[in-house]
Amino acid sequence: MSDTQKCYLLDTSVILDDPVNILRISQENTNAVVITNVVLAELNNKKEDIRSEAGYRAREFFRLADQAFGEPIAAVELPPCIVDTLDTSLCQNDRYYRLDLKFDRSLHGGEEVLIELIIVHREHYRISASFSEPKGLNDAKIGEIADDYDLILLTNDMAFRIASEIQGIPTQSIHNSSVESPELINFNYTYTYTDAPTFPTDGEHHNFNQLSFAQKSLSSSGEWYESGVMKYAFSVNNGLEWCDFDRRFGEHFDDTLVRPINLEQKFYFAMMTHPQNYVTVVAGSTGSGKTLIALQAGLELVAEGIVEGIVYARNTITSNDQQAELGFRKGDEEQKMGYFMYPLYSAINFTIEHQSKRSIDARVEFTGTTNSIKRENATETFMKKYNIEVMDIAHIRGTTISRKFVIIDEAQNMTNATMKLIGTRMGDETRLVVMGDPGQIDHPFLSKRRNALVTLLNKALHSDFIGGIQLRHTIRSEVADWFDKNF
Repeated sequence: MSDTQKCYLLDTSVILDDPVNILRISQENTNAVVITNVVLAELNNKKEDIRSEAGYRAREFFRLADQAFGEPIAAVELPPCIVDTLDTSLCQNDRYYRLDLKFDRSLHGGEEVLIELIIVHREHYRISASFSEPKGLNDAKIGEIADDYDLILLTNDMAFRIASEIQGIPTQSIHNSSVESPELINFNYTYTYTDAPTFPTDGEHHNFNQLSFAQKSLSSSGEWYESGVMKYAFSVNNGLEWCDFDRRFGEHFDDTLVRPINLEQKFYFAMMTHPQNYVTVVAGSTGSGKTLIALQAGLELVAEGIVEGIVYARNTITSNDQQAELGFRKGDEEQKMGYFMYPLYSAINFTIEHQSKRSIDARVEFTGTTNSIKRENATETFMKKYNIEVMDIAHIRGTTISRKFVIIDEAQNMTNATMKLIGTRMGDETRLVVMGDPGQIDHPFLSKRRNALVTLLNKALHSDFIGGIQLRHTIRSEVADWFDKNF
């Protein structure tokens, strides 16, 4: 057997986690990747499911397969790590097929690569004659191939792993789309300094990490104490970019905008309006200011001519009750969308109230702080003035959004596939803000460890291209706070 090549047999669960796992496991064809005809059949059955992410993943696999070059091969043409251990007495009736899957990595700075996938087809499995359990026959068949060919079984099914290891079959798992402990993801770091702050060398910092520096001084008695002097900076290009928040949000700040009121919100606003930042991902519960501060940043960028307008899109899947989805709501499209745009309208009305208290012109333009009909008119006037539009996520497909400030809300209820769809629709000079609350998962097929929001947060931890921030300070009622902490 080759000393460097490893042979992996993939369970269906690994491909349904992400078909790109085939590329990762192969490591540029260094390793051999194998599936069985059982896995192929399970993927084929799953692709008809149009409502789940698993169905989408199955279809993605077959899109890759449809573009692949494939041909039947003989046993001697199998990868060396298989041929070297092949027991012909157990596998003499098996047939083999090779697919060269085409993975396009141009979006990630790479080139197109062909990955070899071997399919083992067995017509009659020995285990079928003795298997008596009501479920698990397909797993047992896959295990039989792993055992006969001395392959490492890759599965995300824990019950299958345990059953296989009891039989002496080596197993591993791969959860590419799962983010463990998303609540521990952090982009804010605090350091102390004496004479002058320096860029920290105790860890890796990517662009737009938020750094706070507390000064320590030596007292006359020889004891160190914190002087109360704080300095703030972004990590940008492996250096410090200082944030003078007193100046940034002081007397020169546009008085028609709502000022950030805490340190997190100030970092958040500064990040969204930074000339080098085009993608921001933010997590925070209701009351943390996600939408309100994003709206203020967008209004500033519109006023400065950096973008031409604001687009707000919110996921309309709220539960596994299809009657609650957008298509089943009464009214035309605008009325249906209105059900889901409350966070934006709330932020707009708060801004209108803020402006009406500070400007005579605003009080004339935005009348109606008590009458609901006038309030609705004021909201419409405000949206037209600042070129704010709302959009259903489904309608982003097939469009290109250029020179806009795009706010994507409820990302915790989006699949990675939906997030990829959104990201690939962004055009030149567009700035994207993706937000959500990891504690409010309503999607029936997602969890707090598997959704587009935590995936993007995790990517921001290791990327200079995406700015990430967690808003942990909330301003809310005691009732809301109690329910958030106790349910």
